[in-house]
Amino acid sequence: MNYPEIVKIADSIKENDTVKTFLFSYPQKVKSGQFFMVWIPEIDEIPMSVSCINNNLKGITFKKVGEATEALFDLKKGDKIGIRGPYGNGFKIIGKNILFVGGGTGIATIGPAIEKAAKKYANLAVVIGARNKNELFFEKRIKNICSDVRISTDDGSKGYKGLATNIVEKLLIEYEFDSIITCGPEIMMKKIFDNSNVKYFQASLERFMKCGIGICGQCCVGKGLRVCEEGPVFDKKILKNIEDFGLYKRDASGKKIYF
Repeated sequence: MNYPEIVKIADSIKENDTVKTFLFSYPQKVKSGQFFMVWIPEIDEIPMSVSCINNNLKGITFKKVGEATEALFDLKKGDKIGIRGPYGNGFKIIGKNILFVGGGTGIATIGPAIEKAAKKYANLAVVIGARNKNELFFEKRIKNICSDVRISTDDGSKGYKGLATNIVEKLLIEYEFDSIITCGPEIMMKKIFDNSNVKYFQASLERFMKCGIGICGQCCVGKGLRVCEEGPVFDKKILKNIEDFGLYKRDASGKKIYF
């Protein structure tokens, strides 16, 4: 049975006013791009991508946006949560010239993949996009391992004023990348997908999940692909056949919610 393992929060890091990172001891092997089902006692169980992989120490990074994440945000070092996983497919580091694009909290998902790639390859470029400078996080962490980090904010309060996709368009003209790895708003990822011609493209999709182990079918995309099992990371070959990619998702009732 997939019962949650109770873990103690070893450290709590406040990334900004609405985003926190929790670190906990979890010796099981985890791949960048995989996710945990996180149980908040007496509240709910929700999926969260792994944002830190450091030997036995693992981490999740989240933004408070609803009842479950608000309750999680209020927890402190020493408090306990339940963890199931890791689940799903992770990112594959392919090629020597790799572009990483993280929009909003998507940088948390691709952070471990950037660190993994940095240990093997020198030609990395990272684009981090946010609404404003107050919503940015992981900037210092990424700059410590990558010399080419571009920042964009919608309001221009830091870095380039405009969308992350505008920076990506310029980079794709200036450089030839072997692959692109991205996570963030789906409209952003779809635009990058449509405008790029790299051989290897990987995007992490997010859908409403209940079980996390492929039984309930709540997180299906395209023609029966389950984000929890066949995803959450999908490659170029699969993405081009997912008709709802960048178009809509479904809520808890199954109703289509257009982006």
